[in-house]
Amino acid sequence: MPNKPVFVLLALALLLGAFTSACGQSASPLAGPDLAMAPMDQMPAEVQSAPVAVRQAYQFAVANPDVMKQIPCYCGCGAMGHTSNYSCYVADVAASGAITFDPHATGCSICVDITQDTMRLLKEGKSPPDIKAYVDQAYGKYGPSNMP
Repeated sequence: MPNKPVFVLLALALLLGAFTSACGQSASPLAGPDLAMAPMDQMPAEVQSAPVAVRQAYQFAVANPDVMKQIPCYCGCGAMGHTSNYSCYVADVAASGAITFDPHATGCSICVDITQDTMRLLKEGKSPPDIKAYVDQAYGKYGPSNMP
């Protein structure tokens, strides 16, 4: 049997290697070539340094306003003037195309979860009205919809 300290160090090194290789995989299975995603370098710094799910949610929302404007949010952000899940990410788009980001979703798991569900359901072939119905049913317990 190998020397006990060497064996423990070897086991720890293997474990550490397994964890660091898993941590290096930053892409979620939700990201893929079939979902339009805005480039990360177009995101504000607070989004670029956010967890993967938040980064992906912003990228997806920016690239898919036609879908996201049909999806409600249930985090209570209607009181802030948000009118859809899209509003949790984008405050305004100027005529020039310049985006004013809303930082709200960087700290709101309900907003991000709704967007991640939207991404998943689109990949499953669901339509925006089907996704809205799912979101209404799944998230309605958290509060009122922000859609007028």
